[in-house]
Amino acid sequence: MAALRAVVASRLAAVSAFASLSPGSRTPSLCAALHRSAPRPGARVALVLSGCGVFDGTEIHEASAILVHLSRGGAEVQIFAPDVPQMHVIDHTKGQPSEGESRNVLTESARIARGKITDLAKLSAANHDAAIFPGGFGAAKNLSTFAVDGKDCKVNKDVERVLKEFHQAGKPIGLCCIAPVLAAKVLRGVEVTVGHEQEEGGKWPYAGTAEAIKALGAKHCVKGVAEAHVDQKNKVVTTPAFMCETALHHIHDGIGAMVRKVLELSGK
Repeated sequence: MAALRAVVASRLAAVSAFASLSPGSRTPSLCAALHRSAPRPGARVALVLSGCGVFDGTEIHEASAILVHLSRGGAEVQIFAPDVPQMHVIDHTKGQPSEGESRNVLTESARIARGKITDLAKLSAANHDAAIFPGGFGAAKNLSTFAVDGKDCKVNKDVERVLKEFHQAGKPIGLCCIAPVLAAKVLRGVEVTVGHEQEEGGKWPYAGTAEAIKALGAKHCVKGVAEAHVDQKNKVVTTPAFMCETALHHIHDGIGAMVRKVLELSGK
């Protein structure tokens, strides 16, 4: 006990002596040691939604997984969606359009955002460190016309503007599932993945998307569902997500890989 008391006393004396020094006399190394554990500010990430529901909006599991991984990574998230009508409304119990029903993309996306959502027209790359686009058919129906027009599709003007702004600013962009077609259309020569290029007995039911991506002038890179592809030159990170028929945790893992790479590229 005497030895323990001696050690404690000596350490307390050292701390007291340091505290008595004037700020200018403290060595940089000691100051750095004291502040080494101070938390770094997290990345400011814009999450762009396309509605609520896999067949006519944002894939909810993908959006949720992205938010979980961003939260774990210490990011500050702001959610956006365009204030436009949906292409159509799908009855998800039947997988068929609901005749005579119309919905708004911003209003529907607010369900996922728990009400905290902003019109995409107000998103500026100057205020954020990265942008992420979940998949779901809304990316191909509401953020673009890819579901109807394929390689000849048009992209929503604010989606196109946002992609170009982040790209020109050298800020990372993450996309998953079908959303990489947006980057393939807007950012010429970009490298993306939507998974495998063959259906493989139904495991990759949307494998034909890879050929459409090539037709858009982009490079398609084959990746597994739990992987993310990083286009270092363009700072675009993609992962297949629900392009693959597999267990949910594999999709969650791939989205986590994508989010981590986006945060790394943001430098935060």
